[in-house]
Amino acid sequence: MTIFLDQEGLSLEQLVAVARRHVPVDFSEAARHRLANARALVDSWVAEGRVIYGVTTGFGALSDVVISAKDVRTLQRNILMSHAAGVGPELAPEEVRALMALRLKDFACGHSGIRLETALRLRDFLNADLLPIIPAKGSVGASGDLAPMAHMALPLIGMGEVLYRGKRLSGAEALRRMGLKPLELEAGEGLALVNGTQLMTALGALAVYDAENLSKTADIAASMSLEVLMGSRMEFDPRIHRVRPHPGQAKAAHNMRRLTHGSDIISSHKDCSRVQDAYTLRCSPQVHGATKDAIAYCRRVIEREINAATNNPLIFADSGEFLLGGNFHGQPVALAMDFLAMALAELGNISERRIERLVNPHLSGLPAFLVSQGGLHSGFMIAQYTAAALVSENKTLAHPASVDSIPTSANKEDHVSMGTFAARKCRDVMRNVETVLAIELLCGAQALDLFTNMRPGVGTLAAYRRIRRDIPHLDKDRVLASDIEAAAALVRSQDLVRAVEAEVGVLHP
Repeated sequence: MTIFLDQEGLSLEQLVAVARRHVPVDFSEAARHRLANARALVDSWVAEGRVIYGVTTGFGALSDVVISAKDVRTLQRNILMSHAAGVGPELAPEEVRALMALRLKDFACGHSGIRLETALRLRDFLNADLLPIIPAKGSVGASGDLAPMAHMALPLIGMGEVLYRGKRLSGAEALRRMGLKPLELEAGEGLALVNGTQLMTALGALAVYDAENLSKTADIAASMSLEVLMGSRMEFDPRIHRVRPHPGQAKAAHNMRRLTHGSDIISSHKDCSRVQDAYTLRCSPQVHGATKDAIAYCRRVIEREINAATNNPLIFADSGEFLLGGNFHGQPVALAMDFLAMALAELGNISERRIERLVNPHLSGLPAFLVSQGGLHSGFMIAQYTAAALVSENKTLAHPASVDSIPTSANKEDHVSMGTFAARKCRDVMRNVETVLAIELLCGAQALDLFTNMRPGVGTLAAYRRIRRDIPHLDKDRVLASDIEAAAALVRSQDLVRAVEAEVGVLHP
C-alpha cells in the first residue's frame, strides 16, 4: 500500500501508518503538476530579477538584503547550515518519519515553489527509512520549526547525519551508499524546506492518536477499580448524561456501562448501606468525558494542520502570484497541545486517586497494599508513590507553553507560539499517564484475584485476563518496575484495548 499525497485528504491514521508501520508515500499526479507549475513560476520570477522574500533576499530581519543572481544557490545552502542550530535529545525515528511525511504533504499542496526533484529526493529518503538525525530542541514555533527542519534537510545536500539501516552515518556517506549525489538547491528551495509547522504537528498528531487509546484505557482501568471497590453502576445510567449533554461524558458512561455489564461483583452489593460512591468513581464519566471532548477538539485542529500549506511566501500558480503571510505561526497547534496536556494530566490525576483507594485498607476494605502478610511484604505501596510522583510532575508539565513568547530575529519575529515545546511536553505528560494507568490496572487485577467466587464484568474480565497473560499475581514482594513496564507496554501497544474491544465492541475514544 502506498499513500498518495495531494492537496487534502491525509488522515491522522494514515500519518501514523507512515510513522510507525513504514507505509510508503508518493505524490499524486495532480500534486506533481502543482509542484512543477509553481516551480516554473518561481524560475520565471528569478529570471526577471524580481525581489521575492527568501528567494532573492535574506531571511527574517535580513529580508531587506537583496541577493545577487550569482549568490542565490549559496543563499539556499547557507540557510540550511545556519538554521541547523538544534540541541538536545534526538527525535525518535517515528517522530522523524512523521515530520518528513508532513513536509512532503505540505509540498503536495503546490504552494512552496520547491522543485519536484528536491521533493522526490526527500520522498525517497523517507521510503528508504533514511532518517536525518534531528535534535528535538531549538524551535520557537514561528517562523515554523526552522532549526529541526534544517537538520532534516541537511542530508539532501550531503551534510548532517542520518540513521540508515541501523547505522549512524554522515549525510555524504548515506548518499554514497544510495548511489546519489548531493542536491544543489535552486532559488527559494532552502526556505521551502525549513519554513512550516511540521514538527509540532507531527508530535501533536502522534500525541492525539495515543491520547485516544489512553482515553479508552482510562475507562477500562476505572471500571476495574469501581468493581473491586464495590462501586455502583448507577452513575453510568444514560438518563444522567442526557440531562447534561456533553458528548464525551455520555461516551465515557456508555463505555463503562458496557465494560461492567454482567458483573456479579457489582450485583453482590446492590442493596448495601453505602449511599453513593467517592468522586473518583462516581464522577469518572464526567472527568474522563471532558478529556474525550478535549481530545476530539485537538484531533480536529491537528487534521486541519496536517493538510495545510504553511510556507512563506506562498506561491499561487493559478493566478501567477506570491503572497507573504504567517501560516508558519504555530499558535493553533500550540494551544491545542497545551489543552491536550492538561486534559491528559487529569486522566492521570483521577487514576492516581483511585490507586490510593485501592491500596489504602481504610478506603478499600481490601488487604493493605493489596498483598497478604502486610509488613513482611509491602505490595503496591511504592507503586502508588510512583503514580503520585508522575502526576505531580505532570502538574508542572501542564503549565501552558503557548502563554509564553520571546522576540527573535532582531525583533522582526516579535511573537512566537512555542508550539513545538507544547507538543514535546504533551508527549511527556502522555507517557507519564500511560504509566499511571498501568499501575491502576495492576492494582485492579491484583484486587480482582481476591474475588474468586464472583465474575467481573465482561470487559473488565477481558482486561484482567490480558494482564494476567503477561504479569502474574503478586503473592509476595518482587521487583515491581518490571511489572509496571510490562503493563505500560500493554497500554502503549494498544494490546489491552484490543483484547477488551474483542469482547465488548469498539470503545468510544
